[in-house]
Amino acid sequence: QVQVMESGGGSVQAGGSLRLSCVASPVIDSCMGWFRQAPGKEREGIAAIYSGGFRTLYATSVKGRFTITQDHGKNTVFLQMDNLKPEDTAMYSCAAGTLQTCNFWSSSGPESGTRFSNWGQGTQVTVSS
Repeated sequence: QVQVMESGGGSVQAGGSLRLSCVASPVIDSCMGWFRQAPGKEREGIAAIYSGGFRTLYATSVKGRFTITQDHGKNTVFLQMDNLKPEDTAMYSCAAGTLQTCNFWSSSGPESGTRFSNWGQGTQVTVSS
């Protein structure tokens, strides 16, 4: 069973950048996803990556600004967030899924995470205007 731990959150001004890290133990799972949840809002899937790194998936809200990558040597999945906006303020979490999880995302669009498991504690991102 994969366990994950996120880090890298913080407070930045609009237009700034942050890089989040998700360390997976013992190894990166077949499909890894990043999610966020703002107060009073539903959890939103924002990016996912197949284990081989051959394909990445993004929500429309972050496409072109966020980049998901992975480093198998470090068992880490990264989320590079550029051109941050105040509406990006949220608790960011990563989770592990199966190959079918990413396939479902690919065919049906981002999901709220019901098909993912092994969630981390999350890391807070706050973007000020």
